[in-house]
Amino acid sequence: MKAAPDAREIDAARRDMLLTTGSAVLAGLAASTLPGVSPAQASRAAARLAPGSLGARLQGVQHFGLTVQNMDRAFEFYTEVLGGTEVMRDGDFHGDRIHNTLLADEDIVARERKVNPRTLGIPDLRGGAQRLDVRFIQFDNVVIELLQYRDAGEPMGRGNSFAEPRDHMSPAFPRSMHICFYLRDDVDFNTFIRDLEAESARRGMTQVKANRVINVATEQQRLAAPIEANSNRITEGQSDGWSLIYCKGPEGEQLEFVQALGPVKRKFQDAFQARQRMLPATSG
Repeated sequence: MKAAPDAREIDAARRDMLLTTGSAVLAGLAASTLPGVSPAQASRAAARLAPGSLGARLQGVQHFGLTVQNMDRAFEFYTEVLGGTEVMRDGDFHGDRIHNTLLADEDIVARERKVNPRTLGIPDLRGGAQRLDVRFIQFDNVVIELLQYRDAGEPMGRGNSFAEPRDHMSPAFPRSMHICFYLRDDVDFNTFIRDLEAESARRGMTQVKANRVINVATEQQRLAAPIEANSNRITEGQSDGWSLIYCKGPEGEQLEFVQALGPVKRKFQDAFQARQRMLPATSG
């Protein structure tokens, strides 16, 4: 049996992951110090990270949040299927302070429309009729927070959600968000998607469906598509080496899986290192 990795191996793996991932924003900022960028562009980029600037006060992305219909189902998917590790769970949040913190803007909109906030899907945390539960899940380079709003009489973590889920989850809708997972270099992308769907189906998570890169008109055609249609590999242009596919999660949430190899991997590495050079020195 293979020995479990020690702390140094885990830290090294996480550092490698951080060097090869990021976002378009990070790449855009850091690219300002790369060859071909004008001095004016580089100067503006440096100003955004100068001591005292807003950018210099950040430590990066702490977590992505997802409001769920079924806490146990979502927790099972992100821990047992995708392998995240629970950080902590808390809940039964209610009262003025938390209600105002999370929902003040929604309350104002309801008053302006002269409607009951409950008809807009706004829970009553203030009066305690509804409660909020949370769980945090750690992955190599980011944390996901699961949130569930439930009626006070529902059991914590296992009860029904306060509101119905949204029916339409097109990623083209403004304000839509997605969670993107980064596959390791040695993973076969198409096989990963096949195994993800199979394991989710075994657990009864029928919402977990990945798109295909070929035209399919029915669910039967999607399932019958060849395995090589499970991912979109880009082999030219600025994204050469990037592979991706969109997939729905067990709550109907939008997920993305990506892999970065070759030229595009180097772009992210260079962008990360360039940004690190621009960051002001700190004491930790």
